[in-house]
Amino acid sequence: KGLGRSGWNSLYFGNHDQARVASRFGSRSPAHAVASAKMLATVLHLHRGTPYIYQGDEIGMRNYPFASIEQFADIDAHNSWAYGRALGVPPERLLAGLRQNGRDNARTPMQWDASEHGGFTTGTPWLPLNPNTSEVNVEAQIDDADSVLAHYRRLIDLRHHNAVVREGDFELLLAEDERLWVFTRTLGSDQLLVVANMTSSVAGVPINRLPDLDNSRLLLSSRDVAGDLQTLEPWESRIYAIRL
Repeated sequence: KGLGRSGWNSLYFGNHDQARVASRFGSRSPAHAVASAKMLATVLHLHRGTPYIYQGDEIGMRNYPFASIEQFADIDAHNSWAYGRALGVPPERLLAGLRQNGRDNARTPMQWDASEHGGFTTGTPWLPLNPNTSEVNVEAQIDDADSVLAHYRRLIDLRHHNAVVREGDFELLLAEDERLWVFTRTLGSDQLLVVANMTSSVAGVPINRLPDLDNSRLLLSSRDVAGDLQTLEPWESRIYAIRL
C-alpha cells in the first residue's frame, strides 16, 4: 500500500538467510504441511509486485530437524550458540531457536527425488538431506495435480494470463483480524478477492464485510471447496474473480 502506484514490490517470504517459509510461517503439524504451503504461495503470488520463489518452496520443503549444534554448518549458528551459553541460556532453548530460525534450514540441498542425496549430487553434500526427502521431492509431485508444485504452477499461470494479478491495485481488508489475511486487487471493472486462513483451525468469514460475491466465480482454491465462503478450513485460501 505504501508503494501504491509509485513503486514496485519485491515479494518474498524467504531466502538463503531465512528458515524455510513452510516451517517459519506455516503449520508445524505434518497434517497441515501441504495446505499451509499452498496458502502461503497464494498470498505471495497475489500481491502486487514480483514474487520470488526460493528453491524448495515450490514443493513445500521444511526445516531440517537438527538434533545438536554440531549438525549446523553456519558460523552464525555457532556464534549464537556460544553467546547464548556464555549468558547461561539452557542448551535446549538455544537449539529450539536455531532449529526454528537457523539459516542452515534453507541451505539443505534441493530435494529432486527419493534417491540417495535426493538426486542433488552423487557426492557428499555440505549439509544432509531432510529425512522427509523420500516423500517431499519434485519427482513425487510433478504429476500430482493436488501437490504443492501443481499449486505453484497454477499461480504462475494465473499471473501470466490475468492482468489484475500483475497490475491491479491492492487494498487490505479486515486488517484487525488475527486469523484471516484478506485483500482485493482491482483493475478497471475487474476485481480479485483473496481470502486466506492462517491458522490450524476452521475460521469463520465475516462475508458481510467483504465485496459482494453474487457476481463472482471461484478462480482458484488451495483445497477442495465445499459450499460458500461462510468458513475456511485450516490453512485454506481462495481467489474469487468479481465483475464490478
